[in-house]
This record gives sequence, structure tokens and C-alpha cells, in this order.
Amino acid sequence: MSGQIALVGGDEFRTGCEDMDRRIMAASGKDPAKVVVVPTATANSAPAKAANDGATHFAALGGDTSQLMLLERGQAQDPAFFGGVNQADVVYFTGGSPEHLLETVQDSKFLATLQELFANGLILAGSSAGAMAMGSVMRRPRAGGWVDGLGLVPGVVVLPHHERRDPAETSRELQDSAPGGLTYLGIDARTGCLGT
Repeated sequence: MSGQIALVGGDEFRTGCEDMDRRIMAASGKDPAKVVVVPTATANSAPAKAANDGATHFAALGGDTSQLMLLERGQAQDPAFFGGVNQADVVYFTGGSPEHLLETVQDSKFLATLQELFANGLILAGSSAGAMAMGSVMRRPRAGGWVDGLGLVPGVVVLPHHERRDPAETSRELQDSAPGGLTYLGIDARTGCLGT
């Protein structure tokens, strides 16, 4: 049984996310669901706050929560460091810097472990940067251009915080610069997509 992917448009762990996040946990089929919050994308800002906010939020919704402070590449290559993820029902990547998330996790032992767990039913969730990085390709917000994503959602590009963008302008930008043959998902904050 393969797992499911939850792509969230941003503003995670806030009022208005409760129903969505309950559905993410319920999709695991476990009660309580074991949710591991991974703040890798916030490594250069406030990772402890992001991880604590996520753990507190999911615990208030009935989840059994923990935090995985995977913030640098060496940790993503050390199975002893991230071994607790093996008991997770849901792994949730926070928002932050999608570039840092990619640099840390891409082609790592941690990513290989997540892929194996996903093949056995794990739910992988990400908000904003966490969702962006899961696609096949990712638009780099600061440096511009397009880079390979983690490939957890093949053939998809995630555009978070879509409510902040002008749809016509976004469409023009994508027509001018985006790689072809992909599905582009514009996802508003505090909303998400859940599926296989």
C-alpha cells in the first residue's frame, strides 16, 4: 500500500487549518496518528519555533507528535539521527526556505528512507516550501529559474500562497519560463490537496 501526499499552500499550524490537518491525520488510518514535524526549511530562521508550533498544533488535534530537528545535510545522511521517523504515520515539512530544504534533503539517505516508508503507507505532508520541494520541479523564489525538486510528486509543480498572486500574471510567467509537460498546482494558504 503506497502512502499519500498532502500539499498545503502555506500558513501552516494556524486557525483555519484544523479540519484539513485532521483529515491528513485521519488518512493514516491510525488513532492517534504519529506526526513528525520536520522544520528543515526554517533552519536559518526559527526552526525550534516552527517545530514546536507544529507539534503543539497536531497534539491539540489529537495527534501523537514529535519533532525532527533535521537542519543540515550531515543529519540527512545519518540514519541514527533520523531513525525516529520510522515510527511516523505522517511526516510534515514546514514552510521556510525551499532552497535550503532541497540542499539538505535531495539525494540523501533521509529522502531514501522517506520514499521507502511512503511505499509502505506513510503520509508525506508539506506546507509552502515543504510542498514546493516535493514536486518534480521547483521555481526558485529568490534566485529565479527552475530546479529539480525532490520528485515525491512526479509531474507536478507546486505554487504555494497562490491567493497572493494575480492569476493572469502567474499564467503569463508560466507560459514564458516554465518547463512544459507538467501540472502546475496553485494552492492558497490554509488549503491543501491530499491524494496518492
